[in-house]
This record gives sequence, C-alpha cells and structure tokens, in this order.
Amino acid sequence: MKRILIMHGPNLNLLGTREPDVYGAQTLDDINTLLHAYAAERDTELHIVQSNHEGVLISEIHLARFPMVGEPKHGIVINPGAFTHTSIAIRDALAGVELPVVEVHLSNVHAREAFRHHSYIAPIAVGQISGFGANSYLLGLQALLDHLG
Repeated sequence: MKRILIMHGPNLNLLGTREPDVYGAQTLDDINTLLHAYAAERDTELHIVQSNHEGVLISEIHLARFPMVGEPKHGIVINPGAFTHTSIAIRDALAGVELPVVEVHLSNVHAREAFRHHSYIAPIAVGQISGFGANSYLLGLQALLDHLG
C-alpha cells in the first residue's frame, strides 16, 4: 500500500466560495472526497492537510518522511497556493525530505498575473499540473502513483 501526503495551502479552505470563476464551485471537502475515492481504487492511503500557516505545512512535510507515529509517506501532492511564489522555506522542506513531489494548481497559473508564473516548488518537483480544476489533484495523484510504480 502506498501512503501519500496531500497538501492544500493557504485559502484553499475557502474553495466553493472564493472566486468561483477562477477556482470553480467545488469545495475542499468535494476535492478530498474525490481523492479518497481514487486512492481506494489504487490501494493508496492518503493523509490530507490544509493550512493557512507556512510553519504547519513545513512540519507536515517533515513528518511525511520522519513521522512520530506510523509509517513514512511515499510521496507528496501539494497545492502550495500563494506560497508557490513566495516560500523558499516550503521548497527547502520538500527538497530536504527527498520524497517525490507533484505540484498542482486548480487554475492555469501561467495564464494569470505575471507574479504567479514563478514557482519555487517546480524545480524540485517530479512535475506540475495546473488549470484543470479539481482534476488537477486527481491527475497529480495519478502521476505520482505512476511515478512510484
């Protein structure tokens, strides 16, 4: 059984009500339900975390490799939200745990404001998927599981 950490960054708890024209009408619970259903089909256990706090996300990344309880994770799917463009600390944590990472975004960040075009995460990720709404998460999980073999 594969164990995967799914990470939702800042403001993703507002999905369904925050800029639905950009991020869609699905809530974070809707996305998590889709992910759990897909994971069950692939004999995969998910640990899902959402936080608006950079330090909480960093601690969860560390625990994915060095858990206090349970088994380490095999990989990470992360939507860092705005931290994509600002957080060297999250980038360093992801690089430091040496787990494969897939970066996902609901919107096509490259079709949006110029400041969203740069990602600190992409250079250390297996890949980046953006622009497919909730399906970005499903595609990211599928790609990570395929990468893991």
